[in-house]
Amino acid sequence: MGFSKLGLSEAILRSVLKQGYDSPSAIQEKAIPAVLEGKDLMAAAQTGTGKTAGFTLPILQLLSAGEATKSNQVRCLILTPTRELAAQVNDSVITYGANLPLKSGVVFGGVKINPQMKKLRSGVDILVATPGRLLDLYSQNAVKFDNLEILVLDEADRMLDMGFIHDIKRILKLLPKRRQTLMFSATFSDDIRKLAKQLVSNPVEISVTPRNTTVKSVKQWIHPVDKSRKQSLLTHLIKENSWYQVLVFSRTKHGANRIATNLEKKKISATAIHGNKSQGARTKALADFKNGKVNVLVATDIAARGIDIDQLPHVVNFDLPHVPEDYIHRIGRTGRAGLNGEAVSLVSADEANQLFAIERLIQKKLERVIVDDYWPDHNVPESSKKLLPSKNKKIQKTKKRINPRHGNNNSSNANKSKVKSFWSTRPKNKGAKDRS
Repeated sequence: MGFSKLGLSEAILRSVLKQGYDSPSAIQEKAIPAVLEGKDLMAAAQTGTGKTAGFTLPILQLLSAGEATKSNQVRCLILTPTRELAAQVNDSVITYGANLPLKSGVVFGGVKINPQMKKLRSGVDILVATPGRLLDLYSQNAVKFDNLEILVLDEADRMLDMGFIHDIKRILKLLPKRRQTLMFSATFSDDIRKLAKQLVSNPVEISVTPRNTTVKSVKQWIHPVDKSRKQSLLTHLIKENSWYQVLVFSRTKHGANRIATNLEKKKISATAIHGNKSQGARTKALADFKNGKVNVLVATDIAARGIDIDQLPHVVNFDLPHVPEDYIHRIGRTGRAGLNGEAVSLVSADEANQLFAIERLIQKKLERVIVDDYWPDHNVPESSKKLLPSKNKKIQKTKKRINPRHGNNNSSNANKSKVKSFWSTRPKNKGAKDRS
């Protein structure tokens, strides 16, 4: 099916075609007609599936047929959890609405509020906002919602996970009862689904991928390693495999800074992005990473929301996330739009529970690859049967050697890494200690 079959105007179709798209993705094909019909919507789709266009295109269509916005008024409000995602969504609105007489704006914290207030004076048809800054603007009478027609919660699961539920409820009280509400998310846990359904009215529910699964185009494995040697192993992997663009996830802000600093000392260009960075610094770091000035971007989960990088080849989990669903969000940054990608996790013994939770969630045992010279001294304890995916009843103790280099499994460098069970003991010729 082509975009022309979805009921979009010629002006929007021209913008879509200009971006090189002629056929909608699965989420777009299902979501666009439902939104155009005026229905409330809950849509679950993994990152990189085109869900942003799945709501921006029909919203532009609906608003273009209505009345012009008035002073300080907003006709469509799109809430996002982070500044980066807000900027990305606004870019999508501008791109696809280029041939329409609609006005849009984006507001978020970390920058001066006065220019945002000035932008809102004449009113905007579509406002993309983070919850905190939106409430600040409302408290100063800079934005009004009397004419609001559509509300969008993007990355709804993340907003609730990040504790925005109270801000969201405050915002909902400010909005007209009669409106169209759309919720888009990478995944919906059972608790979040129950909460989300309280915020929408008789929603159409769409899911284009099995719940809590990872995309098949992403090759995943882990490197068991002692925590004290993670930094050294990361440096080794980047240099040994000539990785030129790597997104590394750290659990903490200080950890992200430390990783980036240590990589720089090893002559690997790197920068960190997290909540303590100014908006200007975050924007510059992301831009430098996208255009190749920086090879490694080290990010926390919150800062990484909204990072949209075409053809990102490698994602590395320096630390495993505490919340297993975050693993899906992280590795969804690669392998987009049908392209191949690689997700590598550096796992130490104290992260065993996080690893088992991730494997149980994705119903898959991640391949264990032990790198020569990085054999861990502290083995991860074997999981109980309850923690293992039900379909993986038998764990193989030894597998074929593979080479983690992207797309080069038959390379002569294959002997650089050996695949072993994560719980295997260190071989005698590696200087194994007696653990009996």
